[in-house]
Parts: sequence; structure tokens; C-alpha cells
Amino acid sequence: MDREKHGGWTYIMADRYRGTIYVGVTSDLSARVSRHRSGKGSDFCARYELKRLVWAESFASIEEAITFEKRLKRWRRDWKLDLIEKANPDWADLYDHLI
Repeated sequence: MDREKHGGWTYIMADRYRGTIYVGVTSDLSARVSRHRSGKGSDFCARYELKRLVWAESFASIEEAITFEKRLKRWRRDWKLDLIEKANPDWADLYDHLI
């Protein structure tokens, strides 16, 4: 499969409202969040028990998603919180909308 045509997601996981956050990228958001929730998605998410999907954006290619992820990781924390709260003011777990 051509990775360029597959698409991708940049997403943010959290443990609670305005708590610890993790920025990630994936080609399969539902499967990746499921792995985080089971403790197998990343060491960071497992260590801090980040199980709540609070923000996600889709991209036409995985390369675009990776580029945005890298940029987002350099943002100040308050900019990331603003991004989340514009789309999800209550920090609801968006995972239920994926399945």
C-alpha cells in the first residue's frame, strides 16, 4: 500500500481535564487509541495513564500528519490546551465517537 495515499491522524491523549497530555500520530486512530487505553500504545501514555482522546485531526497523507505532529510538539503547553478547548471544551473522551 502506498503510504502517501493512506492518510493519517495527529491526536492528543490526556489523563484528565488540563492534566498530562501526549501528542501522537497514526494512520489508524481507533486502533491506536485502543492500544493506548490498554496500556500498550506508548510507554509515556502507560506511565501516566493517559486514556482519554481529547483532540484529533485527520490529514490526507500520513506525511502531513507527521509534519503537523512535529510542529504541535514544539508548541507551548497553553497553545495546545487552547487547541483542545476550542474543539472539546469539556475535554470529553472522543474515543466513543470512533467506534
